Amino acid sequence: MKSPIKDAYTLILEAIDMGIFKPGDRLVESDLADRFGVSRTPIREALQRLETQSLLARDGRSLIVASLDHNQLAELYVVRAELEGLAASLAARHATEEEVRVLRDMVDDDRKLLGDPQALARANRRFHKQIHLASHNRFLVQQLDLVHRSMALMATTSLAARGRDEDALREHDAIVSAIEARDADTAGEALRAHISKAFVTRLKLDSGEVESTV
Repeated sequence: MKSPIKDAYTLILEAIDMGIFKPGDRLVESDLADRFGVSRTPIREALQRLETQSLLARDGRSLIVASLDHNQLAELYVVRAELEGLAASLAARHATEEEVRVLRDMVDDDRKLLGDPQALARANRRFHKQIHLASHNRFLVQQLDLVHRSMALMATTSLAARGRDEDALREHDAIVSAIEARDADTAGEALRAHISKAFVTRLKLDSGEVESTV
């Protein structure tokens, strides 16, 4: 049976990840307890944990959802690209045939989500998580979980940029093709390039150079 503390933590984290709570939003114990139907004690402990992980920040006596400045964003993408690239390389070496089939099915299924940035963003997280697991390296998976937790602090998805969804799926297809071919070097490079392009798109979104569809 899951502990109430873990449940409260997961519920709040998922709400941040889905954009229900955005950077700068104030989180109040009593409101969260009512929203999620749990007592204030596990909510309080979950908030403390999220603050320790830098997902929440202090604003006077209040806790707000943290935000990433330009430098933090750049640092996060550098680390993400390297770790994700390593995961893809290891997946090319160690993924089972069944895991590779799941990745291919994900790419095929996600084509149905083109034009729906939020649904595609959720599918994108599942796709990347599957690659992490297919690496068969528990320590790498743990580090990538931390990175993706911080990614939840981004108020919008880069997939909301006009045209980015189709490009991203083509990049996913190339990554899976390299994993299918057991080409570790190409898989790693394809995923690092994918993350780099996502970062460029995010910078263009933030500067207003490209339009968001949401």
